[in-house]
Amino acid sequence: MLFSNARAQEEFVSPAAKHITYVPFSMLTGGIIILRATLDDNKDSLNFVLDTGSGGISLDSATASYLGVKKVLTDKTVRGIAGVKNVEFSYNHTLHMQGISVANLDFHINNYDILTSAYGLRIDGIVGYSFLRRYIVAIDYEQMVFEVLTPGSYKYPRGGYLMKPQFTTLPMQGAFVKDAKEIFSKFYLDTGAGLCMLLNEDLVHDSALLKSKRKLYPTEAEGLGGKKSMSLTVVKEVKVGPYKFRNVPVYVFDDEFNITQYPVLGGLLGNDIMRRFNVVINYPEQQIFIKPNKRFSDSFDYSYSGLGMYLIDGAITVTDIMKKSPAEDAGFIPGDIVLGVDNDLSGNIQAYKTHLQSAGNKVKVLINRGGELIVLTMKIRSIL
Repeated sequence: MLFSNARAQEEFVSPAAKHITYVPFSMLTGGIIILRATLDDNKDSLNFVLDTGSGGISLDSATASYLGVKKVLTDKTVRGIAGVKNVEFSYNHTLHMQGISVANLDFHINNYDILTSAYGLRIDGIVGYSFLRRYIVAIDYEQMVFEVLTPGSYKYPRGGYLMKPQFTTLPMQGAFVKDAKEIFSKFYLDTGAGLCMLLNEDLVHDSALLKSKRKLYPTEAEGLGGKKSMSLTVVKEVKVGPYKFRNVPVYVFDDEFNITQYPVLGGLLGNDIMRRFNVVINYPEQQIFIKPNKRFSDSFDYSYSGLGMYLIDGAITVTDIMKKSPAEDAGFIPGDIVLGVDNDLSGNIQAYKTHLQSAGNKVKVLINRGGELIVLTMKIRSIL
């Protein structure tokens, strides 16, 4: 007998996701994830950035030449904050990480010298959508390891928040930003961006988001195509899901290459916010789960030095000094070689950049200028 109020007693459930491996990683300033991997039968260990902001997977041009991979010129283009360019491809490779080999990968070839110089670490490539779309990837920023699982039914931990971003090859998540007023927009979730938030200046202008007294500090950031001039400021609040962050440093940029397709997107959320959560990236189900970790309450970088320095031929070299900045006031000039910051003589550009995030402090910088050793004192300015 059938009853009118009968309901289905069966429901199809996909098989449970299965653990494949744990992959350790290191982390640079801003939360940039660096994983170690090898390519094909080559034994040399390579450094890759794990990047949800990449629509594929890529290999540095110098690394590609060193490894002797076959490259094919294509009419395909890649686009970033600082440029659009045609790229070569190298097809059908296998990437080996700890406990997993990912086959049938087509790498586009790009020049990552600017990232290598900025990070002080050889960047051999970027791992993005081509890898992430195949698996569930659970990132633990506390233990500095991510788990790789097969697609399937996955039980998320208690106490977090399940986001359901809009997906193309990149996840686009809605978030609230408040300063003079509160606005809502969608943003790329970009683990390859070592900052909190990047805002399209058209969004800032059209919405009158910023308080009239907010000062914009000229600065630069690195991206596809090279360095990009932009402005640094702070907003009162950023809200992602139920989680709020107050007094958040943000970069405002002229999106001349239309990467955000404004007003479709207002910018991007970077890994200086995402690293404050443990994150499950589930591309197969188009879900991203976030749960606050011990880094959640870490202070943001409110500093502004105006000093651009990069690792060039093994030397940490001053390349840019912003006008009317603490660096200009201290007397830096392009070509100065930075030998130490305060009592740190490690020669580690990541460590030096961390010292320069001490807003309000006077920092002594030892430089070599034409063979002469000079100590310059710079007072780091707060952007609050």
